[in-house]
Amino acid sequence: MEGRKQQLLRRHRRHKRLAMLAGAVVLLLLGACVAWWLPPALLLLAWIAHEAWFADHLFYAPGEDYQYAFASGTPAVPVRLQDGLLQVEGELPAADTLILQLQLRSTWLGRWLDPAVLVGNDRQDFERGVRGQRYLNLSGQLDALRGGQLRLRGRFCRLAENATLYAFANPDFRQRRVMVIAPHADDAELAAFGLYAQAADASIVTLTQGEIEAENYQALGLEMAAAAQLKGRLRAWDSLAIPLWGGVPQQRCVQLGYYCLQLQTMAAAPALPCPSLESGETDIRVARQHNSLRLPGDADGLPTWNNLCADLAALLEHFRPEVVVTPHPQLDPHSDHVAATNALLEAIQAGSWQPQALLLYANHLHDNDRWPMGPAGNGIALPPAFGTLPTDGLWSPCLTAQQQLDKAMVLAMQHDLQGPLPAKKRWRRLIQRVLAGRRWPPTGEDEFFRKAVRRHELFWVRHL
Repeated sequence: MEGRKQQLLRRHRRHKRLAMLAGAVVLLLLGACVAWWLPPALLLLAWIAHEAWFADHLFYAPGEDYQYAFASGTPAVPVRLQDGLLQVEGELPAADTLILQLQLRSTWLGRWLDPAVLVGNDRQDFERGVRGQRYLNLSGQLDALRGGQLRLRGRFCRLAENATLYAFANPDFRQRRVMVIAPHADDAELAAFGLYAQAADASIVTLTQGEIEAENYQALGLEMAAAAQLKGRLRAWDSLAIPLWGGVPQQRCVQLGYYCLQLQTMAAAPALPCPSLESGETDIRVARQHNSLRLPGDADGLPTWNNLCADLAALLEHFRPEVVVTPHPQLDPHSDHVAATNALLEAIQAGSWQPQALLLYANHLHDNDRWPMGPAGNGIALPPAFGTLPTDGLWSPCLTAQQQLDKAMVLAMQHDLQGPLPAKKRWRRLIQRVLAGRRWPPTGEDEFFRKAVRRHELFWVRHL
């Protein structure tokens, strides 16, 4: 079944083609009736305007309210913005994660420059033209808030005077045994490097080789299958070696060797082997040679759903994690990410080890490809949510400047995040820098260096 993300992309592209067709008709008429040079000049200006202000994949109106329903019993405290300071109008309970629900409304400049809320020494950006309910992340600002010293100021947007503060109290999951489920090499680092680098006991399980989309390696003179095999070897190595930068040794990292974009197909026919779409390989043991323990799937090397679930059940029993970090199956639309968490849940149900909680993350979204919005190093506001999500709790630990730098460096080691920007994206960034005031970090060109290296990491807490 086609995912919601693909449906939104198809609708977006259909509307874009219709707009281009209508524009072409208008340009032809202008060229025939006014002057020959007018259509190419207008076409150039239209392209520049598109790249500066209309190239974001934003599949909702910025005037829509985000819709979150937190669990009953979550402390909700009324607050008031007075003279730029956030004043709590009640008793503020002890909490590690603070989420402020408030109404934002962009100014006219906020339709062309990214609106943002300055939160003390933090900044959190939103959609251009924002007008609705949003959720700021105030985690790490508790002392300033209690002292009445937390200053909020809108940049190209206005803030409502009254708001609601939600307070979440969690155990320090960094002191628990943690297992991170990564559908692909780099997912663990993108979502949870700060967490696993500080965890008292961490293990990382990567489900796939990450072998597809290996066009860059074909430039080495390789055929598609050989290029995919090389990319799979490199990313399998990444999944085992790079976590050492965060203090997790290779013996506590496992590469399962299944194939990209095949997990959902495997789930549909649990006993049917699903080989690689590009490398031509059919035996997952090729990618498992550096694992430090033997797993059920090593018996026959078949890429099946049954083997995947058995492997995960065995790893749960071996590492005995109290907390498992895994993709959010409702927020993250990537088919491998959804299937990874479904396989984990099936393994928990079938196995003998029962974790206490899941920490769910989203490295991708259905509706907004820029989230978290704004420059690197800032906080992470809650993502857009318009349907009914499970009433999970939230945990948002803070990262120091040094931890953010370490996270950027660990991303720079990932082979899949090292490729040069295509010329089209390079021109787009130049135009957006000049006309829209956007900035990208010097640590790397891939968009994840901006999105993932942040003041916060963000997890939805689901107790089992």
